[in-house]
Amino acid sequence: MTPSQLTRRRLLGAVALAGVVPHAFGNTWPGKPVRLVSPYGPGGSNDTSARVLAEALSRKYGQQVVVENKPGAGTRVASENVAHATADGYTLLWAAAPFAINTAAGLSQRFDIHKDFVAVGPRVLGPVFLIVNAGSPVRTVADFVKMAKQKPDGVTFASPGIGSGPHLTAELFAAQSGFKALNVHYRGDATAYTELLAGRVDATLTAITTALPFIQAGKLRVIAVAADARTPVHADAPTFAEQGVPGVVGYGWFGIVAPAGTPPAIVQQINRDASQALADPQINQKLLALGLQPSPGSSADFAGFIDGEVRKWGALIKARGIVLE
Repeated sequence: MTPSQLTRRRLLGAVALAGVVPHAFGNTWPGKPVRLVSPYGPGGSNDTSARVLAEALSRKYGQQVVVENKPGAGTRVASENVAHATADGYTLLWAAAPFAINTAAGLSQRFDIHKDFVAVGPRVLGPVFLIVNAGSPVRTVADFVKMAKQKPDGVTFASPGIGSGPHLTAELFAAQSGFKALNVHYRGDATAYTELLAGRVDATLTAITTALPFIQAGKLRVIAVAADARTPVHADAPTFAEQGVPGVVGYGWFGIVAPAGTPPAIVQQINRDASQALADPQINQKLLALGLQPSPGSSADFAGFIDGEVRKWGALIKARGIVLE
């Protein structure tokens, strides 16, 4: 073999190697532990669902997927931490509804959810339910609207916080039906239901898990679910649309997002593997027990969902003059 032929063969080999090395390295992810950042403290449904998913992915990958709690500033502390992390697939955010709501409200934040993140998915939904005290004469959405319109000072809703999904869904219901709503904000669903049981508020429009023992005991009554369709979280609850009030759709939600620039192959792998985990019957039941409903879909589907949430809540916040901090 002449020197020129040898040089040509080496060049061809280098070109071939360059073509396969990136693919080979891509297949090694994850080669170390992965951080899944929760924007809330330990114990709530966001943290617990993150740990259920992290455990399943850890088993699959043979690497720890570690849930790291970074609460604060209405989830913005966690979002900022992930937005500025290295885009290598090793830092992910278990984003929640305020991820979109804070942007919709125009709050000051040191990141742009459209420029600094890539939607990974899948997501889980936390449906919210219209619930009244069992002593109330209200049994349907029509009954509730009639009652609400008879209260010129406003009908009271207990909610877990200003700007939360439950608060905004109650505002959406009031806007759609033409009555005045007064949201009474408590620290979490448990306190909201305590107030409803005591008769100090007219209703809640929030997650159902904490209320289930009181519903089963006949102390609280479920009127409707604010979803596009009935949910396995509580299949007996009809939707608002079924009862003649379309468009009242709102919920809590969680889903995976990553720093912008995360390699597309890793994004798709996480989406695929997390989707398979959420489809597992045992994991599905664990989530339903938390009041959460797995909602499979591609990364593109999740991106579209987030955009839709920003548009919907942005329009409502502006129309209703709601101020978030």
